[in-house]
Amino acid sequence: MAVTLNCDMGESFGLYKVGDDMGMMPIIDVANVACGFHASDPDHMHTAVRSAKASGVKIGAHPGLPDIQGFGRREMRMTREEVRNTIIYQVGALAGFLKAEGVELHHIKPHGSLYFMAMQQEAIAHGVCDAAEIFGVPLFGMTGTLHEKIYQERGIPFVAEFYADLDYDASGKLILTRVHDAKDPAEMAERCVRAIREGEGTAED
Repeated sequence: MAVTLNCDMGESFGLYKVGDDMGMMPIIDVANVACGFHASDPDHMHTAVRSAKASGVKIGAHPGLPDIQGFGRREMRMTREEVRNTIIYQVGALAGFLKAEGVELHHIKPHGSLYFMAMQQEAIAHGVCDAAEIFGVPLFGMTGTLHEKIYQERGIPFVAEFYADLDYDASGKLILTRVHDAKDPAEMAERCVRAIREGEGTAED
């Protein structure tokens, strides 16, 4: 079984550094680059794109809610059209940097609360699809949720993913928190191997 490693990148902004993009880039396959609403800025977006290109890493857009102080992890009430426009705006910004570097957009993966809202609310999931159709790229999401159901019903390629660094509840749904501590690498490696080999995970409760 082939496994693709994807990682959120380009989340620094201004003088604030978030993560170790340069250290991670050589060991991943796909980068989800923040697009300015929950994190990042023009300079860091461009740096992330150039770094991914240099490492041969595919680049996807990681649009979030307009909530940089909350890192896009505070749920908001939004209409389907607002979701669509919010994503188009952000992906369009990233697309400019991709064009400048001669790189294609690989996929779209909503961030944080936008990701979770699309798991549970049909209007939000359709808003995500409305934007993805414009750019003609696959959507990353969580299997067994509205991500899979709505995206596939709309005929958009769906890529299911597993999180090594987030916890799941007994129903198999991700648990979103405002802040989560770094996980032990050995524990995360064991969790991934179990998910791949046995198709099972460990619930927090």
